[in-house]
Amino acid sequence: MSDLTHLDADGTARMVDVGAKPVTSRRAVARAVVRMTPQTAARVAAGDAPKGDVLGVARIAGIQAAKRTGELIPLCHPIGLDHIEVEGVIDAAAGTVTLTTTAAVTARTGVEMEAMTAAGVAALTVYDMVKGIDKGVEIASVVLLEKSGGRSGTWTRA
Repeated sequence: MSDLTHLDADGTARMVDVGAKPVTSRRAVARAVVRMTPQTAARVAAGDAPKGDVLGVARIAGIQAAKRTGELIPLCHPIGLDHIEVEGVIDAAAGTVTLTTTAAVTARTGVEMEAMTAAGVAALTVYDMVKGIDKGVEIASVVLLEKSGGRSGTWTRA
């Protein structure tokens, strides 16, 4: 259990004490992919979805979610983000909306959870905004693409 930092010696879940860690610049990038019919994706691209600007609303939802990650994930430290960005790319032919999020902070702990929460909630927002016209819409993935800063340095998904 020594490798599991959120467990104490007795195996009880705990919040990790980051007080002695140095403050460093940290950054994380995550991605979520939402699949739908090409017709639905074309409507999203054209701004013709019944609920309005799908990507605009998803962007704001992702930003709001990133700022609240410490409230949503029980053992996650609440941090003051320096930056959060949510970008959406529509491939109408493939029937996908790809949301890429970048979170940055200067702190004692990383921002992977903030980037992934932003991607996940942005994807859920896309789902919510198109479910009325596409019953088969699905969130295909939410993944961490890269992280940097802190003791473990830089990591990139292969």
